Amino acid sequence: MKQYKVAVVGAMGLVGGEMIKTLVRRNFPVSELRPLDIAANVGKAVVFKGEAVPVQEACKANFKDIDIAIFSAGADASIELAPLAVEMGAIVVDNSSAWRMDDECPLVVPEVNPHDLDWHKGIIANPNCSTIQMLVALKPLHDEGRIKRIVVSTYQAAAGAGMKGIDSLYEESTAYLKDKEVRASRGFAYQLGFNAIPHIDVFQEGGYTKEENKMILETMKIMGSRDIKVTATCVRIPVAVGHSEAVNIETEKKITRERAQELLRNAPSVILKDDPESNTYPMPLFCSEVDETMVGRVREDSSVDNGLNLWIVSNNVRKGAALNAVQIAETLVERKLV
Repeated sequence: MKQYKVAVVGAMGLVGGEMIKTLVRRNFPVSELRPLDIAANVGKAVVFKGEAVPVQEACKANFKDIDIAIFSAGADASIELAPLAVEMGAIVVDNSSAWRMDDECPLVVPEVNPHDLDWHKGIIANPNCSTIQMLVALKPLHDEGRIKRIVVSTYQAAAGAGMKGIDSLYEESTAYLKDKEVRASRGFAYQLGFNAIPHIDVFQEGGYTKEENKMILETMKIMGSRDIKVTATCVRIPVAVGHSEAVNIETEKKITRERAQELLRNAPSVILKDDPESNTYPMPLFCSEVDETMVGRVREDSSVDNGLNLWIVSNNVRKGAALNAVQIAETLVERKLV
């Protein structure tokens, strides 16, 4: 099997570290791993296949001979460095929001629209974590009944804000339980511990947040249809890892609960956990070591003719970020695009 030289940009971050673990876990054919990060982290090391690999600076020269560069370094770094990596001959898979709505860049969930990789021009965007898990679950239902409208409310974990989000949650919760002063969160508008914040990213026109608009616009791009109506409310909750979503869909063709369960049971990268009699349903508690998207609470919406309700849970650090990016790289290899 052909081997590939792979760079991970942002290698010292939460998602970058998970990307490296995912390359190992999925046995991606890596001949050389080149961890890249800011200058302050040069000289530190990551562990890859049991060996310490020194971190190098993320700069144009260090993309030399790289086949695939997987980015998780933020939008500003991606805007600056991704085109330089492409100039040096690499294909970029970018986890930030920088390129998602660029018409020249495919926005890909491999279980949903792998064909869009065929027209890439060097940069491929990894969607928002909440969008990824929702569409993995909705794709088989869309193929069956054509989705007309999606109403989604998210319950997003602290890890969506990176390691600082998890640290904030732990610090606040510890202080609260010890009856100490709970200081304002780093990166959150309010205390996250023992709270729910209906505010992720900045507010935009019409009162929607950027996170909510991401879900709306990304869904239409990935599904290849502007006819799908989407509305979203995104909430940060005091869970370390694992995003949850309450999703209501309306379809052109009726899908019964039983048929929806059958479709989901057989869908790629989906685990159906849906048995109310035994209290079986997805929860973030169960997703720490799970790559698949879990779906439960499937039921027909009695308020419309062709409606379904679902509860969708996924590990946002894995499928919502690192895993999806590595799967894009795998799909590039499978389609002989690299």
